[in-house]
Amino acid sequence: MMYYKDYLGSIEFDEEERLFYGKLEFIRALVSYEARDADSLATVFHEAVDAYLAQCEAHGVKPERPFRGSFNVQVGRQLHRDAALAAARAGLSLNQFVADAVREALERQR
Repeated sequence: MMYYKDYLGSIEFDEEERLFYGKLEFIRALVSYEARDADSLATVFHEAVDAYLAQCEAHGVKPERPFRGSFNVQVGRQLHRDAALAAARAGLSLNQFVADAVREALERQR
């Protein structure tokens, strides 16, 4: 992934066409880019982000941002119940309990 102005862009390679390409990830808008070499891919990725932001501004539209800070997770009734009870026993909100669990899981992966 490439990173620029809080946007993440994928990196793919089409061997037959000898072409690098990608798109902005984690937003609904389709913003894509392509180039013949890695250096050019980074440049066109930056240009694609800048063009997307400029287009949004020109049309008076708020640009999408990846990772709003909230997401919905469907875990089933029993796991939801168990997590809510465990959070209550710990004196935490369910949101804080889940955020702590995700943080701990990510730390174990590092």
